[in-house]
Amino acid sequence: MILSRAKPAFSANSEKAPSDNKEQAGEKNYLQFEGLLLARDYTGAITVLEFKKYPSQDYNVSLWIAYCYFHKGDYKSALHIYEKLYKQKIDVKNLEVNIACCYFYLGMYEESHEMLLQAPTGDLKIRLNFHISHKLKDEASLMENHQNLQDILEDQLSLAAIHYLRAHYQEAIDIYKRLLIQNRENIALNVYVALCYYKLDYYDVSQEVLGLYLNRYPDSVIAINLKACNTFRLYNGATAETELRSIVDQTVNVGFGYDLVKHNLVVFNDGEDAMQVFPILVDVVPEARLNLVIHHLRNGDLREAYEMLKDTQPAIPQEYILKGVVNAALGQEINSEDHVKTAEECFHLVGSSSSECDTIHGRQCMAAAFFLAGQFEEVLVYLSSIKSYLHSDDTFNFNFAQAKTACQHFKDAEDSFLLIQDPKIKNHYVYISNLARCFVMNRKPQEAWELYLRMDNTPQSFNLLIQIGNDCYKMGEFWYAAKAFDMLDRLDPNPEFWEGKRGAIVGVFQGVVAKTHSVDMLSDILQLLRTSNLGQAEHIAKVIRNWAKDERLTIS
Repeated sequence: MILSRAKPAFSANSEKAPSDNKEQAGEKNYLQFEGLLLARDYTGAITVLEFKKYPSQDYNVSLWIAYCYFHKGDYKSALHIYEKLYKQKIDVKNLEVNIACCYFYLGMYEESHEMLLQAPTGDLKIRLNFHISHKLKDEASLMENHQNLQDILEDQLSLAAIHYLRAHYQEAIDIYKRLLIQNRENIALNVYVALCYYKLDYYDVSQEVLGLYLNRYPDSVIAINLKACNTFRLYNGATAETELRSIVDQTVNVGFGYDLVKHNLVVFNDGEDAMQVFPILVDVVPEARLNLVIHHLRNGDLREAYEMLKDTQPAIPQEYILKGVVNAALGQEINSEDHVKTAEECFHLVGSSSSECDTIHGRQCMAAAFFLAGQFEEVLVYLSSIKSYLHSDDTFNFNFAQAKTACQHFKDAEDSFLLIQDPKIKNHYVYISNLARCFVMNRKPQEAWELYLRMDNTPQSFNLLIQIGNDCYKMGEFWYAAKAFDMLDRLDPNPEFWEGKRGAIVGVFQGVVAKTHSVDMLSDILQLLRTSNLGQAEHIAKVIRNWAKDERLTIS
């Protein structure tokens, strides 16, 4: 790929052969090197070349060592050799392009572009410029280089790769399948097809296509890694880790593959060692930045998550979704309408896109956009359409239950709230307050009161008391309304709380008179009146006692 030759070629002047033994040794080295190269054992090939001393003017040896370093993933070492030859002004074909390739794989896109300006026109230069244009987000240059691509294998592979990087997975698959028909021997194309199917969430299909390549090359790091990713999506992280462990020991020598494996092991282990692995891979593995943001979100580090994404322009649905989640969470925490609006726009873009509108993620995004806009009836439409797929998902049930509560579907909302098992959600005030409202509206005020009793003495518990008091009063559950307003009156002697307490006590008394409440409750409401020093409290208590006396009831 980097050099024009297909197998090792030694200079005719690279060795003088004064004896048959030396000729046989040279031939042996040549065959050994060729075998290692065909077996993709680049470390072994480098060792053979460095062990045998060749004349200093034989630049072919240096080129082959650089070639091996490049394909081994050690781009820095390859670059060092190419740059040394370049400074010596050695006349080597494609030397500038080779240097530019090393720069590209090291993420030095500007430097790669500058070096290509010095290279003669050629197919590899066009392809590399095509990819650099994508990395630098230069759409004009991208289209110009696109026009220069030909209908040959290498150029079409580059075109498919750009489609893949721009999330146009079906377009990439179409190219790969056409190339497979034309080049049956290029079995590695199956890996690319499998990767596209993985991105389209067709994990079973991806696994099947990938098997065609793994049957021939069972030690392929990239293929085994993809198989592990499919396994993770189909089953769980533990099973995926088992798949990946088979190549962990050998990945020390596979460059980029090693970084990819390290990254995915953290994902499979549910974020364990994330802060040791993800930060150093942010500019190496594309998903590392997104997964680091997810790690910050899980740990409540919203500021850190926002800082990681604020300068990133989303290009694929996953990036839009994550940016939406981060802005929604931060906007709600700091009460920023701008952040919430940004989140709403991100979710709406994904949910309304032709490629995502009928997917689970797409409908979740549209539901999220309507949720942030306060259009909860629309939220229920979208969430109901995917309920069967996410019935046991706690986050889904939390959002679904909140939307049902907002639409006053309290019975269904209560059922959804009670499905949730995650302690973090169940301890959140939004969960507690909404469930308390459902309990009251479903004529279960005692359970709402028990939710309050389990809370610590915080401003949130005070707010919950106000909610329970008002909701119980509204629903005619006057005893629990009286208890709530009595507690509020003690905590904050506010005239409004006394008025609520007074009205609720009168409501309980009215229930006793109407024989819908037990007469035993008279003692309880009289006890509540004793905690108030207002003259009105004594007047109400006197009326209750006089009524009880007339009814010949004994109350304490």
